[in-house]
Amino acid sequence: MLNRLKLLKILCVEDNKGVRKRLVNTLNFYFKEVVEADDGEEAFKIYQGLKPDAIITDIDMPNMNGITLVKKIRKKDSDIPIIILTAYSNEEYLLELINLKINHFILKPINAQKLQSALEDIFDKKADVVIVDENLSIDFDSMQILYKNSAIRITNREKLFLKLLYKNKNSISTYQNIQDSVWQNDIMSQSALKTFVKVLRKKFPIEVIENISGVGYKFCKHYANQRKD
Repeated sequence: MLNRLKLLKILCVEDNKGVRKRLVNTLNFYFKEVVEADDGEEAFKIYQGLKPDAIITDIDMPNMNGITLVKKIRKKDSDIPIIILTAYSNEEYLLELINLKINHFILKPINAQKLQSALEDIFDKKADVVIVDENLSIDFDSMQILYKNSAIRITNREKLFLKLLYKNKNSISTYQNIQDSVWQNDIMSQSALKTFVKVLRKKFPIEVIENISGVGYKFCKHYANQRKD
């Protein structure tokens, strides 16, 4: 888990300066970059510019509370892992948070053991990773292409496309497969698909997507043979 988190950025939101400082010090042990905010309003501005890989946030904060923050983020990103810090007094909020796809709750007071358990639950036990080669992998949970010490974000549609190709790695993902699994209710044109694949290919340092003219796409045979679940 540690090696994986060292490629990621996390946004830490907590209005209590002392609690936030201790939390940031612990998170720095795990993550490549930890950015902090002391209320939801500041956090949302940071989120829009930083595009973090995970968020950990308190609920009761001035200016914008944690629930409003999560609602605004979920409108833009339904997949980013979110950890909520909560106290017994926050129980009235929990029902509302259930529908916001919260990945983990940490009950205050926070300690290193609780934090590590939450991170392991999100980033280790639920890992969904395709290992392309010794230097390259696709992490579907965090929606990233990991290459050596760099991480490249992929969109949700790119994620669905790559998962489809991996699922059908021993065959071809046809245009109809892609329409049904990736475009779903949207109409997929051939030109839109070609542009989409062209952009996605540029995110990889090596060629992993093979075009089967007139039929569809597949993973190159010599790649994506391993999976870590």
